[in-house]
Amino acid sequence: MKVVTTPMCKEVLQLAGLSDFIVDLNINSAGADIAVVLSETKTDIKSIKIKLNTYSQIYNSITKLANIFQTKIDQKIMGNLQDKIQYIHDLKKFNEKRKIKVRVYSNFLKDIVEDMGFTIVEENIGDDCINIIYPDYMEKKVDFIKGDNVISIPSHKHVPTDPLKRAELRYSILEKRLCMKP
Repeated sequence: MKVVTTPMCKEVLQLAGLSDFIVDLNINSAGADIAVVLSETKTDIKSIKIKLNTYSQIYNSITKLANIFQTKIDQKIMGNLQDKIQYIHDLKKFNEKRKIKVRVYSNFLKDIVEDMGFTIVEENIGDDCINIIYPDYMEKKVDFIKGDNVISIPSHKHVPTDPLKRAELRYSILEKRLCMKP
């Protein structure tokens, strides 16, 4: 079976123990039998859709791919992921008690914000008590918004392709900016 994936999913296939696959931005013309792609990616060929925004999603995607392709997973990496999931779970409990209000301008960021236990609101952006979180590709759309409560998070072009490093970067930005607030 010929498998194709995009650069953003490459490492998760490797983490799932798969070594024989093609990496191509144009998955539809790669001549593959099946594609492994991010959940929002549209394909013309049969595909396995995965989510890689949170540590839990990465863990579940690795497990899913290993089960489908009957491969062996590196247990040290999975243990490390479980530790990260537990840390975020503990942080979530802390943040839920603090009720930090956040308005999110992206679905992939919403996954992370919910995972960290922040309160997602739809209130007006002029409210100083609300933190605004948006992906960097929306910079021009939100350039009228200024202040300490406005947080830009790197998106696809400005992050590592390794899903663990990508998640770690995004979590750490939000933790530093929101969890350290008085």
